[in-house]
Amino acid sequence: MSEQPVNPEHPAPYIRPKGEPRFPGGPAADPAGSHHERRIRSFQPRRSRVTTGQAEALERLWPRWGLDIDGLRVLDLDAMFDGLPVVLEIGFGMGEATAQMAADDPATGILATDVHTPGQGNLLRLAEGDGLSNIRVANGDAIILLREMLKPGALSGLRVYFPDPWPKARHHKRRLIQPEFLHLAADRLAPGAVLHCATDWEPYAEQMLDVLTAHPDFENTQEDGGYAPRPEFRPLTRFEGQGLDKGHVVHDLLFRRR
Repeated sequence: MSEQPVNPEHPAPYIRPKGEPRFPGGPAADPAGSHHERRIRSFQPRRSRVTTGQAEALERLWPRWGLDIDGLRVLDLDAMFDGLPVVLEIGFGMGEATAQMAADDPATGILATDVHTPGQGNLLRLAEGDGLSNIRVANGDAIILLREMLKPGALSGLRVYFPDPWPKARHHKRRLIQPEFLHLAADRLAPGAVLHCATDWEPYAEQMLDVLTAHPDFENTQEDGGYAPRPEFRPLTRFEGQGLDKGHVVHDLLFRRR
């Protein structure tokens, strides 16, 4: 069969090969690749449109403030954050709350991880616009980040706000806050560091309270052994506000690493 002629005035559209990053120099499509064993993922990748501003921020700022979770190196957080104590935030949505917490507490570094490309771009845009130098954005699986790329005792805090509740019973094994995760988190948290969780899904809140209370490396900061009031440093997010409007009850849990 003869080849079809190519009209230079109307070239064929470019088809991006599978695995090629959408933004040159930006976050990788699958940063860990096949370097580490596959497991049940506790997150659900979301696909939504990246705005022009988010795409521009990804292409320009990712080389300076972004990192891919490839599991092939151990991070030097002291060098990355100029010696600041570092809190890991797992899942930050569009990044508004993260940016606000970074602005309110410039003496703390925030390593914010997510797999949502528009949110990554938006957080980078917010960080630059607000002049925030204490945020770094990580792309990929937070478990690989904790297990392969952080030193024991490296973190001064861990935040998990509104993780996917996986409401169906057959999916409960996908929930992030499980004993296995807590063993790993405890090893990477410095003594006295606080693990702060928040959820508006009542059954998940009960599970969180149960597994955290039972873990020997954590103690509840609440004397009554229950949930904590929302601390002032955690902003009311847009997602949370939508849940409250629907009558959801938000529970905060603050447990200290022994």
